[in-house]
Amino acid sequence: MAATKFLIWLVQSIFLNLLMVGDELDEATRERMQQRAEQLSQEMARLLQELEQRSQEQRRQEPRAQEQSGFSWGALLFAALQQWQFWAIAGVLVLLLGLCWWSGGGGKGAVSQPASSSDEESSSSDREQVEVEEEDDDDDADDLGRFFEEHIQWPVQNLATECQVVKDLVGDLLRVLQVLLSNSFFPVLQPAIGVGSAFEGWSPDEKGIIYRLLVPLRPPRGHTFHLELGTAGEMPARNFCIHVELVCTCTREQLAENTLCFLHHPKEDLRRNQDPSLLRTLCTGSYLDAEKTARCFQQLVKAAWVVLPESSNHRLRVLPSSRSCKFQVTKDGKRSLLIEMIFGVQQGDSGIFLSSQTTEAVSTPSTMWSESYAVAEVKFFRHMARHAPRDSFHLKCLQLCARILVGTSFSTYTLKTVVMHLLTTLPLSGWRRRDFLLRLQDIMRYLRCCLEEKRLDHFFFGNERVPEEIVLPPAFQAAEPLNLFQSLAQDPATYAEALREFDELQDRLTRLLIYGC
Repeated sequence: MAATKFLIWLVQSIFLNLLMVGDELDEATRERMQQRAEQLSQEMARLLQELEQRSQEQRRQEPRAQEQSGFSWGALLFAALQQWQFWAIAGVLVLLLGLCWWSGGGGKGAVSQPASSSDEESSSSDREQVEVEEEDDDDDADDLGRFFEEHIQWPVQNLATECQVVKDLVGDLLRVLQVLLSNSFFPVLQPAIGVGSAFEGWSPDEKGIIYRLLVPLRPPRGHTFHLELGTAGEMPARNFCIHVELVCTCTREQLAENTLCFLHHPKEDLRRNQDPSLLRTLCTGSYLDAEKTARCFQQLVKAAWVVLPESSNHRLRVLPSSRSCKFQVTKDGKRSLLIEMIFGVQQGDSGIFLSSQTTEAVSTPSTMWSESYAVAEVKFFRHMARHAPRDSFHLKCLQLCARILVGTSFSTYTLKTVVMHLLTTLPLSGWRRRDFLLRLQDIMRYLRCCLEEKRLDHFFFGNERVPEEIVLPPAFQAAEPLNLFQSLAQDPATYAEALREFDELQDRLTRLLIYGC
Protein backbone atom coordinates (compact mmCIF):
# COMPACT_ATOMS: atom_id res chain seq x y z
CA MET A 1 0.00 0.00 0.00
CA ALA A 2 2.80 2.40 0.87
CA ALA A 3 4.55 1.66 -2.39
CA THR A 4 1.34 2.28 -4.33
CA LYS A 5 0.81 5.69 -2.77
CA PHE A 6 4.45 6.53 -3.32
CA LEU A 7 4.02 5.79 -7.01
CA ILE A 8 1.04 8.15 -7.12
CA TRP A 9 3.35 10.86 -5.83
CA LEU A 10 5.90 9.93 -8.50
CA VAL A 11 3.29 10.23 -11.24
CA GLN A 12 2.10 13.57 -9.87
CA SER A 13 5.68 14.83 -9.85
CA ILE A 14 6.08 13.93 -13.51
CA PHE A 15 2.95 15.82 -14.43
CA LEU A 16 3.99 18.83 -12.36
CA ASN A 17 7.42 18.93 -13.95
CA LEU A 18 5.74 18.77 -17.32
CA LEU A 19 3.45 21.66 -16.47
CA MET A 20 6.37 23.74 -15.24
CA VAL A 21 7.98 23.45 -18.68
CA GLY A 22 4.91 24.69 -20.47
CA ASP A 23 2.20 23.52 -22.83
CA GLU A 24 4.63 22.76 -25.63
CA LEU A 25 7.82 20.95 -24.67
CA ASP A 26 11.03 21.92 -26.36
CA GLU A 27 13.18 19.44 -28.25
CA ALA A 28 15.66 19.00 -25.41
CA THR A 29 12.90 18.10 -22.93
CA ARG A 30 11.35 15.57 -25.33
CA GLU A 31 14.76 14.02 -25.89
CA ARG A 32 15.37 13.67 -22.14
CA MET A 33 11.96 12.02 -21.68
CA GLN A 34 12.65 9.58 -24.49
CA GLN A 35 16.04 8.72 -22.99
CA ARG A 36 14.38 8.09 -19.63
CA ALA A 37 11.81 5.86 -21.32
CA GLU A 38 14.61 3.84 -22.92
CA GLN A 39 16.33 3.46 -19.53
CA LEU A 40 13.10 2.20 -18.00
CA SER A 41 12.66 -0.24 -20.89
CA GLN A 42 16.09 -1.68 -20.15
CA GLU A 43 15.19 -1.93 -16.46
CA MET A 44 11.98 -3.79 -17.34
CA ALA A 45 13.94 -6.24 -19.49
CA ARG A 46 16.33 -6.86 -16.61
CA LEU A 47 13.49 -7.54 -14.18
CA LEU A 48 11.80 -9.89 -16.64
CA GLN A 49 15.06 -11.79 -17.05
CA GLU A 50 15.42 -12.11 -13.27
CA LEU A 51 11.84 -13.38 -12.97
CA GLU A 52 12.42 -15.95 -15.71
CA GLN A 53 15.59 -17.15 -13.99
CA ARG A 54 13.65 -17.58 -10.75
CA SER A 55 10.99 -19.62 -12.48
CA GLN A 56 13.62 -21.84 -14.12
CA GLU A 57 15.26 -22.50 -10.76
CA GLN A 58 11.91 -23.39 -9.25
CA ARG A 59 11.16 -25.79 -12.13
CA ARG A 60 14.47 -27.55 -11.55
CA GLN A 61 13.73 -27.93 -7.86
CA GLU A 62 10.20 -29.34 -8.35
CA PRO A 63 10.36 -33.17 -8.31
CA ARG A 64 7.12 -33.97 -10.14
CA ALA A 65 7.15 -33.16 -13.84
CA GLN A 66 3.38 -33.01 -14.23
CA GLU A 67 2.93 -30.32 -11.57
CA GLN A 68 6.12 -28.61 -12.62
CA SER A 69 4.60 -26.64 -15.51
CA GLY A 70 1.59 -25.29 -13.62
CA PHE A 71 3.64 -24.42 -10.56
CA SER A 72 6.29 -22.59 -12.58
CA TRP A 73 3.77 -20.30 -14.20
CA GLY A 74 2.08 -19.70 -10.85
CA ALA A 75 5.43 -18.97 -9.25
CA LEU A 76 6.32 -16.62 -12.06
CA LEU A 77 3.05 -14.76 -11.68
CA PHE A 78 3.38 -14.62 -7.90
CA ALA A 79 6.96 -13.37 -8.15
CA ALA A 80 5.92 -10.70 -10.65
CA LEU A 81 3.16 -9.51 -8.36
CA GLN A 82 5.65 -9.30 -5.52
CA GLN A 83 8.03 -7.20 -7.60
CA TRP A 84 6.34 -3.83 -7.16
CA GLN A 85 9.40 -2.29 -8.80
CA PHE A 86 8.41 -4.09 -12.01
CA TRP A 87 4.92 -2.64 -12.05
CA ALA A 88 6.22 0.75 -10.98
CA ILE A 89 8.63 0.92 -13.88
CA ALA A 90 6.00 -0.43 -16.26
CA GLY A 91 3.47 2.24 -15.23
CA VAL A 92 5.97 5.08 -15.37
CA LEU A 93 7.23 3.80 -18.74
CA VAL A 94 3.73 3.86 -20.22
CA LEU A 95 3.23 7.34 -18.79
CA LEU A 96 6.49 8.65 -20.23
CA LEU A 97 5.83 7.11 -23.64
CA GLY A 98 2.38 8.68 -23.67
CA LEU A 99 3.79 12.07 -22.74
CA CYS A 100 6.47 11.79 -25.41
CA TRP A 101 3.80 10.98 -28.00
CA TRP A 102 1.65 13.87 -26.82
CA SER A 103 4.53 16.35 -26.78
CA GLY A 104 5.58 15.30 -30.27
CA GLY A 105 2.23 16.32 -31.69
CA GLY A 106 0.26 13.07 -31.55
CA GLY A 107 -2.06 14.45 -28.94
CA LYS A 108 -2.55 17.91 -30.43
CA GLY A 109 -4.48 17.17 -33.59
CA ALA A 110 -7.89 17.14 -32.02
CA VAL A 111 -7.48 20.47 -30.25
CA SER A 112 -5.77 22.26 -33.13
CA GLN A 113 -8.77 22.10 -35.47
CA PRO A 114 -11.21 25.03 -35.66
CA ALA A 115 -14.17 24.75 -33.33
CA SER A 116 -17.39 23.63 -34.98
CA SER A 117 -20.90 24.61 -34.00
CA SER A 118 -21.32 21.36 -32.12
CA ASP A 119 -18.10 22.12 -30.23
CA GLU A 120 -19.49 25.50 -29.22
CA GLU A 121 -22.70 23.92 -27.99
CA SER A 122 -20.74 21.45 -25.85
CA SER A 123 -18.26 24.00 -24.42
CA SER A 124 -20.34 24.51 -21.30
CA SER A 125 -20.47 20.79 -20.55
CA ASP A 126 -16.72 20.55 -21.23
CA ARG A 127 -16.01 23.25 -18.67
CA GLU A 128 -18.19 21.47 -16.14
CA GLN A 129 -16.31 18.24 -16.83
CA VAL A 130 -12.97 20.03 -16.29
CA GLU A 131 -14.19 21.42 -12.97
CA VAL A 132 -15.27 17.97 -11.87
CA GLU A 133 -11.89 16.54 -12.85
CA GLU A 134 -10.07 19.30 -10.95
CA GLU A 135 -12.15 18.53 -7.86
CA ASP A 136 -11.30 14.85 -8.26
CA ASP A 137 -7.60 15.74 -8.51
CA ASP A 138 -7.86 17.79 -5.32
CA ASP A 139 -9.58 14.87 -3.60
CA ASP A 140 -6.85 12.48 -4.77
CA ALA A 141 -4.13 14.81 -3.52
CA ASP A 142 -5.91 15.18 -0.19
CA ASP A 143 -6.30 11.40 0.06
CA LEU A 144 -2.58 11.04 -0.57
CA GLY A 145 -1.79 13.62 2.12
CA ARG A 146 -4.16 11.86 4.51
CA PHE A 147 -2.44 8.54 3.74
CA PHE A 148 0.99 9.87 4.69
CA GLU A 149 -0.45 11.53 7.79
CA GLU A 150 -1.73 8.14 8.94
CA HIS A 151 1.13 6.06 7.51
CA ILE A 152 4.05 7.91 9.09
CA GLN A 153 4.74 7.17 12.75
CA TRP A 154 4.53 10.66 14.21
CA PRO A 155 5.76 11.31 17.76
CA VAL A 156 2.99 11.11 20.33
CA GLN A 157 2.94 14.62 21.73
CA ASN A 158 0.64 17.00 23.50
CA LEU A 159 2.79 20.08 23.18
CA ALA A 160 0.09 22.72 23.63
CA THR A 161 -1.10 21.29 26.95
CA GLU A 162 2.36 20.62 28.36
CA CYS A 163 3.65 24.03 27.27
CA GLN A 164 0.82 25.66 29.21
CA VAL A 165 1.61 23.52 32.27
CA VAL A 166 5.25 24.57 32.07
CA LYS A 167 4.39 28.26 31.64
CA ASP A 168 2.08 28.17 34.66
CA LEU A 169 4.68 26.42 36.80
CA VAL A 170 7.51 28.78 35.83
CA GLY A 171 5.17 31.74 36.27
CA ASP A 172 4.48 30.66 39.85
CA LEU A 173 8.20 30.24 40.49
CA LEU A 174 9.01 33.70 39.16
CA ARG A 175 6.32 35.34 41.28
CA VAL A 176 7.82 33.79 44.41
CA LEU A 177 11.30 34.91 43.33
CA GLN A 178 10.07 38.45 42.71
CA VAL A 179 8.84 38.63 46.29
CA LEU A 180 12.06 37.18 47.66
CA LEU A 181 14.19 39.66 45.68
CA SER A 182 11.95 42.72 46.03
CA ASN A 183 14.32 44.49 48.45
CA SER A 184 17.55 43.41 46.79
CA PHE A 185 19.55 44.73 43.86
CA PHE A 186 19.39 41.60 41.74
CA PRO A 187 18.12 41.94 38.16
CA VAL A 188 14.36 42.43 37.97
CA LEU A 189 12.66 39.33 36.59
CA GLN A 190 10.06 39.76 33.83
CA PRO A 191 7.42 37.20 32.75
CA ALA A 192 8.99 34.23 30.99
CA ILE A 193 8.65 33.79 27.21
CA GLY A 194 8.41 30.27 25.83
CA VAL A 195 10.97 29.67 23.06
CA GLY A 196 12.33 26.75 21.05
CA SER A 197 10.65 24.06 18.99
CA ALA A 198 8.14 22.99 21.65
CA PHE A 199 6.67 26.49 21.96
CA GLU A 200 6.81 26.92 18.18
CA GLY A 201 4.45 23.96 17.89
CA TRP A 202 6.73 21.15 16.76
CA SER A 203 9.38 18.81 18.10
CA PRO A 204 11.38 16.14 16.25
CA ASP A 205 11.00 13.53 18.98
CA GLU A 206 8.53 12.67 21.69
CA LYS A 207 11.34 11.82 24.09
CA GLY A 208 13.76 14.31 25.56
CA ILE A 209 11.68 17.41 24.85
CA ILE A 210 13.21 20.43 26.59
CA TYR A 211 10.77 23.20 27.42
CA ARG A 212 12.85 26.37 27.18
CA LEU A 213 11.77 29.73 28.49
CA LEU A 214 13.63 33.00 28.25
CA VAL A 215 13.36 35.17 31.37
CA PRO A 216 14.01 38.85 30.50
CA LEU A 217 16.17 40.75 33.00
CA ARG A 218 15.91 44.44 33.68
CA PRO A 219 18.39 46.51 35.70
CA PRO A 220 17.47 47.02 39.37
CA ARG A 221 17.00 50.51 40.77
CA GLY A 222 20.21 52.48 40.89
CA HIS A 223 21.66 50.52 37.93
CA THR A 224 21.58 50.64 34.15
CA PHE A 225 22.57 48.23 31.37
CA HIS A 226 24.63 49.20 28.31
CA LEU A 227 25.05 46.68 25.52
CA GLU A 228 28.50 46.55 23.96
CA LEU A 229 29.48 44.68 20.83
CA GLY A 230 31.79 41.76 21.46
CA THR A 231 33.88 42.57 18.37
CA ALA A 232 34.13 46.19 17.30
CA GLY A 233 33.10 46.89 13.74
CA GLU A 234 31.65 43.42 13.12
CA MET A 235 28.08 43.46 11.85
CA PRO A 236 26.15 41.55 12.79
CA ALA A 237 28.02 40.71 16.00
CA ARG A 238 26.76 37.53 17.66
CA ASN A 239 28.25 38.21 21.09
CA PHE A 240 27.76 41.18 23.39
CA CYS A 241 28.87 42.30 26.81
CA ILE A 242 26.38 43.85 29.22
CA HIS A 243 28.06 46.77 30.94
CA VAL A 244 26.51 47.54 34.35
CA GLU A 245 26.71 51.13 35.63
CA LEU A 246 25.48 52.79 38.80
CA VAL A 247 23.17 55.79 38.49
CA CYS A 248 22.26 58.46 41.01
CA THR A 249 19.07 57.85 42.99
CA CYS A 250 19.26 60.86 45.31
CA THR A 251 16.20 62.50 43.79
CA ARG A 252 14.19 59.34 44.26
CA GLU A 253 15.06 58.57 47.87
CA GLN A 254 11.76 59.92 49.16
CA LEU A 255 9.87 57.76 46.64
CA ALA A 256 11.78 54.62 47.53
CA GLU A 257 12.06 54.52 51.28
CA ASN A 258 15.28 53.17 52.80
CA THR A 259 17.08 53.31 49.46
CA LEU A 260 20.50 54.91 49.58
CA CYS A 261 22.34 56.26 46.54
CA PHE A 262 25.30 54.03 45.72
CA LEU A 263 27.17 56.99 44.26
CA HIS A 264 26.74 59.62 46.96
CA HIS A 265 26.22 57.91 50.30
CA PRO A 266 29.16 56.92 52.52
CA LYS A 267 30.33 53.37 51.94
CA GLU A 268 29.97 52.56 55.61
CA ASP A 269 26.29 53.53 55.57
CA LEU A 270 25.76 51.46 52.46
CA ARG A 271 27.48 48.43 53.99
CA ARG A 272 25.43 48.57 57.21
CA ASN A 273 22.03 49.60 55.87
CA GLN A 274 21.69 48.29 52.33
CA ASP A 275 22.23 45.15 50.29
CA PRO A 276 25.25 45.18 47.98
CA SER A 277 24.89 46.48 44.45
CA LEU A 278 24.64 44.25 41.40
CA LEU A 279 28.28 45.04 40.62
CA ARG A 280 29.33 43.18 43.79
CA THR A 281 27.09 40.12 43.33
CA LEU A 282 26.56 38.96 39.72
CA CYS A 283 29.23 40.90 37.83
CA THR A 284 32.81 40.25 36.88
CA GLY A 285 34.43 43.65 36.84
CA SER A 286 31.70 45.92 35.56
CA TYR A 287 30.05 43.32 33.27
CA LEU A 288 27.12 41.06 34.05
CA ASP A 289 28.35 37.49 34.37
CA ALA A 290 26.11 34.83 32.74
CA GLU A 291 27.57 31.96 34.76
CA LYS A 292 27.23 33.75 38.10
CA THR A 293 23.65 34.67 37.19
CA ALA A 294 22.81 31.04 36.35
CA ARG A 295 24.33 29.64 39.56
CA CYS A 296 22.55 32.21 41.69
CA PHE A 297 19.12 31.47 40.24
CA GLN A 298 19.66 27.73 40.51
CA GLN A 299 19.88 28.19 44.27
CA LEU A 300 16.97 30.62 44.33
CA VAL A 301 14.74 28.17 42.43
CA LYS A 302 15.41 25.51 45.07
CA ALA A 303 14.42 27.95 47.81
CA ALA A 304 11.29 29.11 45.98
CA TRP A 305 10.12 25.58 45.14
CA VAL A 306 9.25 24.63 48.74
CA VAL A 307 6.75 27.51 48.84
CA LEU A 308 4.77 26.31 45.83
CA PRO A 309 1.72 24.04 46.27
CA GLU A 310 3.13 21.78 43.53
CA SER A 311 5.98 20.75 45.82
CA SER A 312 3.59 18.48 47.75
CA ASN A 313 3.12 16.03 44.85
CA HIS A 314 5.97 16.98 42.51
CA ARG A 315 9.70 16.45 42.89
CA LEU A 316 12.21 19.05 41.71
CA ARG A 317 15.72 18.14 40.65
CA VAL A 318 18.06 20.92 39.53
CA LEU A 319 20.38 19.71 36.78
CA PRO A 320 23.95 20.85 36.08
CA SER A 321 24.12 23.79 33.69
CA SER A 322 26.74 26.51 33.53
CA ARG A 323 24.74 29.25 31.78
CA SER A 324 21.08 28.48 32.47
CA CYS A 325 18.78 27.11 35.15
CA LYS A 326 17.78 23.60 34.09
CA PHE A 327 15.61 21.38 36.23
CA GLN A 328 13.38 18.33 36.04
CA VAL A 329 9.93 18.19 37.58
CA THR A 330 8.46 14.73 38.21
CA LYS A 331 4.92 13.97 39.32
CA ASP A 332 4.28 10.82 41.35
CA GLY A 333 7.52 9.32 40.10
CA LYS A 334 6.15 8.93 36.56
CA ARG A 335 5.57 11.92 34.34
CA SER A 336 8.61 14.18 33.99
CA LEU A 337 9.09 17.57 32.41
CA LEU A 338 12.53 18.90 31.52
CA ILE A 339 12.55 22.70 31.85
CA GLU A 340 15.31 25.18 31.08
CA MET A 341 15.20 28.84 32.10
CA ILE A 342 17.48 31.05 30.01
CA PHE A 343 18.18 34.62 31.02
CA GLY A 344 18.22 37.47 28.54
CA VAL A 345 18.42 41.23 28.10
CA GLN A 346 16.22 42.80 25.44
CA GLN A 347 17.64 45.00 22.69
CA GLY A 348 15.42 48.07 22.87
CA ASP A 349 11.79 47.11 22.23
CA SER A 350 12.66 44.47 19.62
CA GLY A 351 12.24 40.71 19.63
CA ILE A 352 16.01 40.22 19.77
CA PHE A 353 17.65 39.41 23.11
CA LEU A 354 21.09 38.81 24.50
CA SER A 355 20.95 35.32 25.94
CA SER A 356 22.92 33.68 28.73
CA GLN A 357 22.90 30.48 26.69
CA THR A 358 25.57 30.24 24.02
CA THR A 359 25.47 28.14 20.86
CA GLU A 360 29.20 28.27 20.23
CA ALA A 361 31.12 24.99 20.38
CA VAL A 362 34.19 26.72 21.77
CA SER A 363 34.40 28.06 25.29
CA THR A 364 32.76 31.47 25.65
CA PRO A 365 33.84 33.95 28.35
CA SER A 366 31.28 34.17 31.14
CA THR A 367 30.75 37.90 30.48
CA MET A 368 29.78 37.23 26.83
CA TRP A 369 26.06 37.03 26.02
CA SER A 370 24.99 35.59 22.67
CA GLU A 371 22.52 37.31 20.42
CA SER A 372 19.31 35.27 20.41
CA TYR A 373 16.52 35.32 17.81
CA ALA A 374 14.40 32.71 19.62
CA VAL A 375 11.67 35.16 20.69
CA ALA A 376 11.37 36.56 17.17
CA GLU A 377 11.17 33.01 15.80
CA VAL A 378 8.32 32.10 18.16
CA LYS A 379 6.46 35.23 17.06
CA PHE A 380 7.04 34.24 13.43
CA PHE A 381 5.47 30.81 13.85
CA ARG A 382 2.55 32.28 15.79
CA HIS A 383 2.03 34.72 12.93
CA MET A 384 2.01 31.82 10.46
CA ALA A 385 -0.42 29.84 12.63
CA ARG A 386 -2.88 32.75 12.53
CA HIS A 387 -2.69 33.21 8.76
CA ALA A 388 -2.13 29.68 7.45
CA PRO A 389 -5.03 27.32 6.57
CA ARG A 390 -6.40 25.23 9.39
CA ASP A 391 -4.97 22.04 7.89
CA SER A 392 -1.56 23.58 7.19
CA PHE A 393 1.26 21.03 7.25
CA HIS A 394 4.23 23.39 7.55
CA LEU A 395 4.99 22.20 11.09
CA LYS A 396 4.60 18.56 10.04
CA CYS A 397 7.10 19.17 7.23
CA LEU A 398 9.52 20.72 9.69
CA GLN A 399 9.05 17.93 12.18
CA LEU A 400 9.51 15.19 9.59
CA CYS A 401 12.64 16.71 8.06
CA ALA A 402 14.16 17.27 11.50
CA ARG A 403 13.92 13.52 12.18
CA ILE A 404 16.29 12.67 9.33
CA LEU A 405 19.05 15.02 10.54
CA VAL A 406 20.22 12.77 13.39
CA GLY A 407 23.90 11.93 13.07
CA THR A 408 24.63 14.57 10.43
CA SER A 409 26.26 17.98 10.60
CA PHE A 410 23.01 19.68 9.56
CA SER A 411 21.30 21.40 12.48
CA THR A 412 17.59 21.82 13.06
CA TYR A 413 18.24 25.56 12.96
CA THR A 414 19.45 25.24 9.37
CA LEU A 415 16.31 23.34 8.45
CA LYS A 416 14.08 25.80 10.30
CA THR A 417 15.69 28.69 8.43
CA VAL A 418 14.92 26.98 5.10
CA VAL A 419 11.27 26.47 6.08
CA MET A 420 10.93 30.08 7.28
CA HIS A 421 12.23 31.36 3.93
CA LEU A 422 9.79 29.13 2.05
CA LEU A 423 6.85 30.15 4.24
CA THR A 424 7.38 33.77 3.22
CA THR A 425 8.01 32.89 -0.45
CA LEU A 426 5.27 30.39 -1.28
CA PRO A 427 1.55 31.15 -0.74
CA LEU A 428 0.34 29.88 2.61
CA SER A 429 -2.58 28.22 0.82
CA GLY A 430 -0.01 25.84 -0.71
CA TRP A 431 0.94 24.28 2.64
CA ARG A 432 -2.22 22.22 3.10
CA ARG A 433 -2.18 18.50 3.72
CA ARG A 434 -2.73 17.76 0.04
CA ASP A 435 0.50 19.66 -0.77
CA PHE A 436 2.57 17.77 1.81
CA LEU A 437 4.86 15.93 -0.62
CA LEU A 438 5.33 18.96 -2.86
CA ARG A 439 6.46 21.08 0.07
CA LEU A 440 8.88 18.37 1.20
CA GLN A 441 10.28 18.47 -2.30
CA ASP A 442 10.63 22.26 -2.09
CA ILE A 443 12.45 22.04 1.24
CA MET A 444 14.99 19.56 -0.09
CA ARG A 445 15.46 21.50 -3.33
CA TYR A 446 15.98 24.76 -1.45
CA LEU A 447 18.54 23.15 0.83
CA ARG A 448 20.31 21.63 -2.17
CA CYS A 449 20.50 24.99 -3.95
CA CYS A 450 21.91 26.62 -0.82
CA LEU A 451 24.55 23.91 -0.61
CA GLU A 452 25.53 24.37 -4.24
CA GLU A 453 25.81 28.13 -3.73
CA LYS A 454 27.46 27.64 -0.31
CA ARG A 455 25.08 30.25 1.05
CA LEU A 456 22.05 30.19 3.35
CA ASP A 457 20.93 33.64 4.46
CA HIS A 458 19.93 34.21 8.06
CA PHE A 459 16.20 34.90 8.08
CA PHE A 460 16.21 38.12 10.10
CA PHE A 461 19.08 40.07 8.52
CA GLY A 462 18.37 42.21 5.48
CA ASN A 463 15.15 40.30 4.75
CA GLU A 464 12.23 42.39 3.53
CA ARG A 465 9.83 39.46 3.92
CA VAL A 466 9.93 39.42 7.74
CA PRO A 467 6.36 40.06 8.99
CA GLU A 468 5.88 43.64 10.14
CA GLU A 469 4.61 42.63 13.58
CA ILE A 470 8.07 41.22 14.42
CA VAL A 471 10.06 44.22 15.65
CA LEU A 472 13.76 44.10 14.80
CA PRO A 473 16.59 46.48 15.68
CA PRO A 474 17.04 49.12 12.93
CA ALA A 475 20.51 47.77 12.11
CA PHE A 476 19.00 44.42 11.08
CA GLN A 477 17.00 45.89 8.24
CA ALA A 478 19.99 47.58 6.61
CA ALA A 479 22.47 44.78 7.35
CA GLU A 480 23.94 42.47 4.75
CA PRO A 481 22.45 38.97 5.07
CA LEU A 482 24.44 36.73 7.38
CA ASN A 483 25.58 33.54 5.60
CA LEU A 484 24.93 30.50 7.77
CA PHE A 485 26.96 28.35 5.33
CA GLN A 486 30.09 30.48 5.57
CA SER A 487 32.09 27.49 6.81
CA LEU A 488 31.26 25.56 3.63
CA ALA A 489 32.72 28.34 1.51
CA GLN A 490 35.90 28.36 3.58
CA ASP A 491 36.54 24.63 3.94
CA PRO A 492 36.37 22.35 0.84
CA ALA A 493 36.43 19.21 2.99
CA THR A 494 33.44 20.39 5.03
CA TYR A 495 31.61 21.26 1.82
CA ALA A 496 32.24 17.81 0.29
CA GLU A 497 31.01 16.14 3.48
CA ALA A 498 27.85 18.30 3.45
CA LEU A 499 27.06 17.20 -0.11
CA ARG A 500 27.53 13.56 0.86
CA GLU A 501 25.28 13.97 3.89
CA PHE A 502 22.63 15.67 1.80
CA ASP A 503 22.40 12.59 -0.42
CA GLU A 504 21.99 10.54 2.74
CA LEU A 505 19.19 12.87 3.89
CA GLN A 506 17.33 12.31 0.63
CA ASP A 507 17.63 8.54 1.06
CA ARG A 508 16.42 8.75 4.65
CA LEU A 509 13.43 10.87 3.66
CA THR A 510 12.49 8.43 0.91
CA ARG A 511 12.66 5.48 3.30
CA LEU A 512 10.66 7.39 5.89
CA LEU A 513 7.91 8.10 3.37
CA ILE A 514 7.78 4.50 2.16
CA TYR A 515 8.06 2.65 5.46
CA GLY A 516 6.63 5.32 7.78
CA CYS A 517 9.42 5.10 10.33
